[in-house]
Amino acid sequence: MKTAIVWFKTDLRLHDNETLVEAIKYAEQIIPVYCLDESQFETTSFGFKKTGNFRAQFLLESLIDLDKNLREIGSGLIVRMGKPELILVELAAKFQAQKVFTKKEVAYEELQTHDLVEKELFKLNCLIDTYSTSTLYHAQDLPFTLKDIPDVFTGFRKRTEKETSVRPVFPKPLVINSPNIEPLNLPSLAQLGLEEVKPDKRAAIQFTGGETAGSARLAHYLIGTKAISTYKETRNGLLGEDYSSKFSAWLSLGCLSARKIYAEIKKYELQFGANESTYWLIFELIWRDYFRFIMKKYRYQFFLQNGIKATKTTFNKHHRTTFEKWKNGETGADFVDANMIELKLTGFMSNRGRQNVASYLCHNLKLDWRYGAAYFEEQLIDYDVCSNWGNWAYLAGVGNDPMPSRIFNIEKQANDYDKNQTYRKLWLSKK
Repeated sequence: MKTAIVWFKTDLRLHDNETLVEAIKYAEQIIPVYCLDESQFETTSFGFKKTGNFRAQFLLESLIDLDKNLREIGSGLIVRMGKPELILVELAAKFQAQKVFTKKEVAYEELQTHDLVEKELFKLNCLIDTYSTSTLYHAQDLPFTLKDIPDVFTGFRKRTEKETSVRPVFPKPLVINSPNIEPLNLPSLAQLGLEEVKPDKRAAIQFTGGETAGSARLAHYLIGTKAISTYKETRNGLLGEDYSSKFSAWLSLGCLSARKIYAEIKKYELQFGANESTYWLIFELIWRDYFRFIMKKYRYQFFLQNGIKATKTTFNKHHRTTFEKWKNGETGADFVDANMIELKLTGFMSNRGRQNVASYLCHNLKLDWRYGAAYFEEQLIDYDVCSNWGNWAYLAGVGNDPMPSRIFNIEKQANDYDKNQTYRKLWLSKK
């Protein structure tokens, strides 16, 4: 009997999951596995946890939901904490697996982990097959090679939209044949070294992890409210559930796939009409793709202070006290402070807020942008390695921005987007 392990990572879903589809084609017996990589809960060289409590809670909720969905079709999820290269070898030996199926990685640390796993599995004559499950456009369908991907987004978008099609969504499997999978046993946040999450009633949205919640949010934003039809006008908002899609949290762990969102938007357009807003959400998905492909092109360079730029950019030496004031919303710039307090207390911040606080750190305080990116990595529910580090490098002037310097006028931004100070009053007031 052929046995395959499906190593889930940031693809915690049954729909549109080529890794799972190909494993079922190959093997009579499937072993779904998720590794709680201990390195993801360590403190980085920048002084922050790689995974903070908001993101960890969202992850645990997503694993519970994936296990539930797998059990409904005859399987279940094995979760182990430790080093993936040890966990997967142990399970491959136990179940005599011939192959491990998993998603393809592009970022530096994730590739290092993959190489360690592949090396250890090879000793068991167990092969590893990878599939691209994260992007809207498949890498093989792009109209340029990896080394020729444009360093400016507009060039990438125009050619890709013109010459590339989005592949269809893979259906959910109806049944998975697995041996008896033990009941799910997850650590608590305390066992992961993290504090319990305290919900804040001021939060724009209360996120719940998992494919089920992600699919419900997709249906709500499109059919329930038709908010997508005004997305372009409202996307720079700061308050409430529906000024933006909020899909990013579920996209970050792969609870929703970009292609599924695209397919549902196309259905919506047929029923209710296409406009600039429905297109603009697809436009944002293309931006997300772009950061992933550019990370694949430049690899570790996005984690260096100078990013992908040939010329040196000057930042002040890191000043801990100044940085802590930024982090805690104590800079004295009320729009920056309100956004940073929202992030600290909820694990989320609007796109408009992110651009402003990043610009302030890089250009007003002139601090090393990587500390800001590392703090976002710890704090954001919707952290995505490519989008986070790519966007920070962009705002710092060491990424893919064709402009020599993109500096936000914070006071003007506050007046434009929070004219009546409603947002600032909400987050700067005592609870």
